[in-house]
Parts: sequence; C-alpha cells; structure tokens
Amino acid sequence: MMDADTASAALGIEPTELGDGRAVCRMTVTELMVNGHGLCHGGYVFLLADTAFAGACNSHGPVTVAAGAEITFVSPARAGDVLIAEAEERTRYGRSGIYDVTVRRPDGQVVAEFRGRSRELK
Repeated sequence: MMDADTASAALGIEPTELGDGRAVCRMTVTELMVNGHGLCHGGYVFLLADTAFAGACNSHGPVTVAAGAEITFVSPARAGDVLIAEAEERTRYGRSGIYDVTVRRPDGQVVAEFRGRSRELK
C-alpha cells in the first residue's frame, strides 16, 4: 500500500519503519508547503500524520481506511524543517482501531498530535 501512495511520495514523504501496528514516516517541509504566515500549512502536517497512520493500520493485512481523525497543532514548522511522524496502535476491536501519531522534529520537539480511527473494509 505504501509503495502505491503517489500522493505522499509526491510530497517527499518517506516511510522509514513499518511494523505490526506501527509506522514511522518523515518529510522535509519545502517552500511550497509554507502558508501566508511563513509556517508550514497544517494540511501538510496532517497529511504526514495520516500517512503514518495508514501505514500502521494497514500493517495487519486487511485493507483499512480512515473512519475519522483529528489533530492538535502544538508548535509551528517552517521551510527546511524535517518532520517525523510516529504512529502507534492503541487498540483494535472488531474491524475498527484507534491509532495515535506524534509529529516531531528530530530534536524531539512536538509539532502535532493526531488521533485516527480506522475501519477494515470487507
């Protein structure tokens, strides 16, 4: 699934770890991702987190999609920043699951916290 994700690849998002219920992805913020305040547009931070979430919730095999997600922006990112999204499974129940994703800079400063809800397709 990650190999076929052309949207994420076009933005330079790279999966660096994939495992059972876990995924790590990284992205460098480019000048094209900056909003009118000179900060990384939140949609790009969300997309990075969502890509890690997708990797984690699809790690078990069945095709799984987002049923919903929310994000809290903690600190801004700027052009040139490298962002790392770490997704962790919290629980799976039936065909559903809950995953948390933390987006950080390499120095550990948190940029955003994301929670996604997944649903396996039949």
